[in-house]
Amino acid sequence: MDNDLKDALIKKGISPSYHRLKIYEYLWENRTHPTADDIYNAIIKQIPTLSKTTIYNTLKTLGEKGLVSSITIEDNEVRYDADIAFHGHFKCTRCGALYDIDPEHIMLDKKNNVGKKILGHLVTEKQVYYKGICKKCQH
Repeated sequence: MDNDLKDALIKKGISPSYHRLKIYEYLWENRTHPTADDIYNAIIKQIPTLSKTTIYNTLKTLGEKGLVSSITIEDNEVRYDADIAFHGHFKCTRCGALYDIDPEHIMLDKKNNVGKKILGHLVTEKQVYYKGICKKCQH
């Protein structure tokens, strides 16, 4: 998988430094929609010289190049997702877990209108999210 991720970075014009590769790899291997702090706390064990600034700068670069999307459901929390295909999210209001929702289950506009115009407005991003109580917390 390292070579695939490295190639993805190179194709987007991103120098595949060890730190960038590890951050991107973490996002692909941990589909938990982590925060920047989550990523930092997980990777610092492997890379003691890693800084939070490196995490934030890498996430910003990956986002700008279209390799990672940022998810803001709560105003004070940004999470990151390496799956950039259109899909929704469900956030549990009890445990805080964030789950992917398959687009087939979204009863709204199923078209991905990014890059198209709606009522003359250019769509640059589309997000769908729900909040509630996850099945684990209901028991």
